[in-house]
Formats: sequence, C-alpha cells, structure tokens
Amino acid sequence: MLRRLFALLLPLAATAATTPTPGTAAVPVRVMCYNIHHGEGLDGRLDLERIAALIKAQKADLVALQEVERGTQRTQRRDLPAELAQLTGLDVRFARNIPYQGGEYGTAVLSRFPIRRVAHHALKMVGQGEQRGVQQVWIDIHGTEVLFLNTHLDHRRDPAERDRSVTEIRDLVAAAGPVPVIVAGDFNATPDSPAIATMRGFLRDVWTAVGKGPGYTIPVRQPNRRIDYIWISPHFVPAQMNVLASEASDHLPVSALLMLPRP
Repeated sequence: MLRRLFALLLPLAATAATTPTPGTAAVPVRVMCYNIHHGEGLDGRLDLERIAALIKAQKADLVALQEVERGTQRTQRRDLPAELAQLTGLDVRFARNIPYQGGEYGTAVLSRFPIRRVAHHALKMVGQGEQRGVQQVWIDIHGTEVLFLNTHLDHRRDPAERDRSVTEIRDLVAAAGPVPVIVAGDFNATPDSPAIATMRGFLRDVWTAVGKGPGYTIPVRQPNRRIDYIWISPHFVPAQMNVLASEASDHLPVSALLMLPRP
C-alpha cells in the first residue's frame, strides 16, 4: 500500500520541483545575426525567400541584418527590409549608413516583440572609408525594455577605425544604464583582435559562453574566421548558440537562445 502511494505521489513531486516559481520564470529570446550580402547568395541569385526560410526555421524573435539595401540599382530598386518583414511576419526597422546606387545601404532589425523607439548612431570615421553606424532599437519583451544594437564595422586591414568604433559602442551601452542590452553584428574582427578584447571588457560573448567549436562564419565554404558576434549584458543567461549552414549569403548566420529573467 505504501509503495503504491509513493508511486502516485512521485510524479506530483517531480512536477512541483520543475515548475518555476511565479516571478522567477525566464523569457526565452531567440536572436539571429546575419550579414545577408544584399540578399545575394554564392550562386549569384538575389533570393530573399531562402533567407526568410532560415529565420523562420529558427523561430527567431530578434534578427540583426547587415548589408541591407533599399531602392538600389543592383537589387532592382526593391525594398529588401520590407520584403523580409512580409516573408517572416516580423516587424522591421531599417537604418541607412550611406546612399548607394540611387538608394540606401545599411542595416535592419526584425522583431517579434513590440518596437518602442529607434535611433541611429553614426560612427566616427578614421581616414577615407565607408560610413558605418550602430542601429539602436528599443524592444518591449513582456514588459521589460531591452536595447538591441546592430552594427557592421570597418573591413579594412588597419584596425584603427574598428578599435575606435567599439569604444563608441561601449559608450552607448553605458548610456543605457540598467536596461538589458544585446549587441549583434559583423565586427570584421577575429576573437584575438584588440577590438574584440575591448568588447569583452563590458559585454559577454555568447559564443565563448555556450558555443561549441571555433564558431567560424566566413567564408561560407570551408570557413576559417569568426567575425560575426552576439553580445549580452549580465541581465541575460545564454543557453545555446549555433552557426547555421547556408549559401544564401557570403557569411554564415549565427543564432543564439537567451533567457531573460522576469523582473
């Protein structure tokens, strides 16, 4: 009789032990970062449907996209951010870094969560290069305001501009105060570079925390460098991060699962 009673009570005890206490449950947030090469894959085709399929397969909540164009000649004057929003069912905000081919070239953020406000920070240039920027998007995640930063840093061999840019990102994060922050982007810098060392001084590299292997993101075939990152403030708990296989761009996308504890 006692043995039978124990068998009946054991599942109830296990359920009670794994059920989060009210107010302590965490919100899962799936974040992607993808340099989409204006939608052009290794086959030379501009195909947004395969990019959208990747995003949908990951059930991404927040997506940082780089090399996004709107109204340019080489993309047939198409509005790439608007098309990706329609294909994925996510909200979108675009930030222009430069005018290009009669249109605009910059970054875009896709979000499943409500977007409260946006801003764009033009990074200071070093020498004659391309204007870069940091897209700032404030998101409401179940009542918690989160700042999502999206960037694409200088690609030149000289690291001077990248080294300066990350100090500006540090200032933007500091200005956010107690607000949880996620930074994602193509940093054009490997993990052993001074720019990435600076980033590690104020944010956590999700790949270093939970990724497996080298995390290379470029080139797509036989990748040998990691230059695409997702960074988090201490408010988040990283659960997993993966590099995804795709030839839809000249970069590999990365996807991370983060847990945001409820207030």
